[in-house]
Amino acid sequence: MAEAKADNTRKFESDASGAVKHTELGNSPQQFYFRTEKLTVGYDGKPLIREIEMHVGRGEILTLIGPNGGGKSTILKSITRQLKTIAGTVYLENEVLHRLSGKELSQKMAVVLTERMHSELMTCEDIVATGRYPYTGTLGILTDEDRAKVREAMEMVHALDLCDRDFKAISDGQRQRIMLARAICQEPEIIILDEPTSYLDIRHKLELLSILKRLVAQNQVAVIMSLHELDLAQKVSDQVICVHGEHIDRAGTPEEVFTPEYIRQLYGITAGSYNPRFGSIELAGAAGEPEVFVIGGGGSAIPTYRRLQREGIPFATGVLHENDVDYEVAKYLASAVVTERMFEPVSGEKVQEARKILRGCERVINCVPAFGTMNARNEELVAEAERLGILIEEKGYA
Repeated sequence: MAEAKADNTRKFESDASGAVKHTELGNSPQQFYFRTEKLTVGYDGKPLIREIEMHVGRGEILTLIGPNGGGKSTILKSITRQLKTIAGTVYLENEVLHRLSGKELSQKMAVVLTERMHSELMTCEDIVATGRYPYTGTLGILTDEDRAKVREAMEMVHALDLCDRDFKAISDGQRQRIMLARAICQEPEIIILDEPTSYLDIRHKLELLSILKRLVAQNQVAVIMSLHELDLAQKVSDQVICVHGEHIDRAGTPEEVFTPEYIRQLYGITAGSYNPRFGSIELAGAAGEPEVFVIGGGGSAIPTYRRLQREGIPFATGVLHENDVDYEVAKYLASAVVTERMFEPVSGEKVQEARKILRGCERVINCVPAFGTMNARNEELVAEAERLGILIEEKGYA
């Protein structure tokens, strides 16, 4: 019953109310493993987010992003029956979700939420083993096959060393891995995760998302999750939904969603910016006339740019090609950037423009270890700085 990802191609558009809706390209809504229709969620009968239209196919990852308090967790709790929905319908493989029995749902859906699990005198292996209960008898007795699946799941998240540890005595990051193992050994068709990377260090963030990608690819599992880390959401998601205000603000592919202008608007960013090429946030550069001129290229100057930004020193840089990796950082941090068209040699005109700025600076830092054909004329800037007695050689990574 797995569906090819190519068959799930779709686009999103807004109606008059501002709610984002989808239209399928060669695909009917019934072909999606999970979908909602005009779903409204909230608390105590009071709507928080209205008219939610979202869907995901087998073998896809759908990620919710947006500011804190926007309603991401509320949506996830509502589609997992932790909260009662106010209006609309949730479908799981064309079945109405609220009509499924608890056992039927637990055999299809695994949930990893941020709330602490209450456990008394349970080891980590005991916690993971609860993922097999949808398949055991009334007494919950595990077979040898069940226990093997528990061990396999713990091994997958690199948690075998935690087997005999008291679940309440381990760190938040370790608990997160145990709860993921519990979800994996449940052998679900869809996994719902609320901020699964929140307590993890960088190694375990990458491992967790790699595991999810592997489950999606190999087992055709559908994944819906919320993430705060925009760089990870941009890299791991097939589709992204932006939660902000009373409606879904925008939905689409990472390429459609992660633009500097939109991310600034979504999060109300007033200081700094979002760099979609690197998938990272950038603090604002130091304001004022440039005090330092940096000669860079090929990634050689990025450490220097960041150091000057940290020290609050305004700087200029050039001559950089518009497709240079240094330019992708310089355009956010530098007071002035002299650029040349991509794939064109640095021209005398651009060198003159850069020389004019350079002469007004107190220092010139050359980060380029060796000049090539395309940036050869930047050597003239080095010579000018040397003549003025303000040159500092600070070779970078290129």
